[in-house]
Amino acid sequence: MLVISEQLATRLVSIEDAIAAVETAFAGMARGTAKNYPVVREVVGYQDAVFGVKTGADIAAPLLGLKAGGYWPHNLARGLTNHQSATLLFDADTGRAAALVSANYLTGVRTGAASAIASKYLAREDASVLGIIGTGAQSVHQLRATMAVRPIRRVHAWDPAPANLQSFGEIVRGLGLEFVGEPYVAGVAGNADILITVTPSQKALVEKSSVRPGTHISAMGADTKGKQELDPHLVAGSAIFVDEAAQSLSIGECQHAFAAGLIAGTDIRSTLGAVVAGLAAGRRDASEITLFDGTGVALQDLVVAALAVKRAVEQGLGTQAEY
Repeated sequence: MLVISEQLATRLVSIEDAIAAVETAFAGMARGTAKNYPVVREVVGYQDAVFGVKTGADIAAPLLGLKAGGYWPHNLARGLTNHQSATLLFDADTGRAAALVSANYLTGVRTGAASAIASKYLAREDASVLGIIGTGAQSVHQLRATMAVRPIRRVHAWDPAPANLQSFGEIVRGLGLEFVGEPYVAGVAGNADILITVTPSQKALVEKSSVRPGTHISAMGADTKGKQELDPHLVAGSAIFVDEAAQSLSIGECQHAFAAGLIAGTDIRSTLGAVVAGLAAGRRDASEITLFDGTGVALQDLVVAALAVKRAVEQGLGTQAEY
């Protein structure tokens, strides 16, 4: 079995690589060759952790595997990132474990990639102002990924921690972009052409009244029951696109509008994969508010891990372990 460390995974897969891989995975899901299996995600009851297992397969690749991990909110005090995960890939022909890939960085880039793909297909072509709610570690992946698909010139951002906002601003300016740190969420939402929410919030942060017509929103934080970043009326008033409809309604941003009876399953316009595959239309006009509810699916993790394995084998990298 090939073992790929966190450091090596970072070297092997770029954000552009991740965008291309995840886009292919979304299209495969829409065409029926790739499938995500039901997610297990639970509150552990220890260290305030949330732990989950996501599995899936792509018979066209072929590709089979799982990612296990979750959120440990006290890790920063230990010098570790709060999100911890690893991906296990299997030989689709025999079922034997083939590779173990550290997935902290890869989870970040695949999440950024999914959001960027949504912006690529749903945001206005002239979108140049990015708004980011939440400037933790994931925000940098979101920034770099969005820059790969749209000509971003200015970034507005908000975070409850001033230190996070300051650090993020330095990164933004270092990339040659204008940066505005906003004291309120409404200031970010009201200026953004593309608005990305990436927080662990369990209450609505973005109100419907704050969002301008024509905005594209990628809601990436809600992936567990109870999490919420958007006003349910904003969700209901948007053209909704999802990675997986069942997940979106049960653990994604749509869960609250759905529970309140503001939307039904039929109000989801399409999966993002169907848009990528050319099986469904995306944005209909320049004034429409589009929303991508990105809950995260196993195939996103599997394709970036498989790419890391492919590159490692080609370059003679990684560690072989017998089991």
